[in-house]
Amino acid sequence: MGRKRKGRDISGWLVVDKPAGLTSTAVVNKVRWAFDAKKAGHAGTLDPEATGVLAVALGEATKTVPYITDALKAYTFTVRLGQATNTDDAEGEVIARSATRPSDDEIVAALPQFLGDIMQVPPKFSAVKIDGQRAYKLARDGEEIELAARPLWVEELILVDRPDDDHVVLEMTCGKGGYVRSIARDLGAALGCHGHVKCLRRTWSGPFDVEDGISLETLDEMAKSPDLDGYLRPLEEGLADLPQLTCTPEGAAKLRNGNPGMVLASDVEYGEEAWASLDGLAIAVGHYKSGELHPSRVFVR
Repeated sequence: MGRKRKGRDISGWLVVDKPAGLTSTAVVNKVRWAFDAKKAGHAGTLDPEATGVLAVALGEATKTVPYITDALKAYTFTVRLGQATNTDDAEGEVIARSATRPSDDEIVAALPQFLGDIMQVPPKFSAVKIDGQRAYKLARDGEEIELAARPLWVEELILVDRPDDDHVVLEMTCGKGGYVRSIARDLGAALGCHGHVKCLRRTWSGPFDVEDGISLETLDEMAKSPDLDGYLRPLEEGLADLPQLTCTPEGAAKLRNGNPGMVLASDVEYGEEAWASLDGLAIAVGHYKSGELHPSRVFVR
């Protein structure tokens, strides 16, 4: 029998405004410590130097992480034109330079090729696995690696500022698995001038907005205090993109035991994924079939 994990049985989402210089894992560990929580995880990694929304799930909310990971996310980022780096961001070594500087009109004209369903090659310094090893580890060891292109949905990519000839500020909304660094690299290549990400901020992720984020300073100040619990958001917010069904008390009892439970009539289609609630609290996530929800995830309250 494994050791029982220490900590509180506390569930919910915490929106953190991540500062630069910390890994996403380090932020999760700090949140878990501050709440003295048994379990925590995040929905969507941010690079160490990136800032903005890092949605951290505690307890039973970790069962809703996949739905936030799959949700649309928005970024504001600055591209440094005229330089390519080996990491595709400002942390890497400059490996190519160009004196070419595109006009604003040329930049705007190049953006549509990165909209919609595109194929994107991740940066070599990324967490993508190659034969069981992380790409960044192989890259650091000096190995020549080739990463396969991956599909990405880009809903919006717009020019919002041009501070000077060397820099351009963009906003992007995209789906799961997008690398902003790759967008900057490929845009620079398309413009014939090279490019890399100078700074990056995630402004929202699914239902979570950076304006609602707690700073790590506040987290440290309020750590282990009852008032910190007031910053937690309901785990149900992690299910915002799924249809909600209401179950009967009898249906809830069956769902809690992992069995199909009756839900009230709705316009959810047969086989569609949804979640069932009783008195507003999530009971389970599953697939709707003939008046019942067949659970795939059950929430233990």
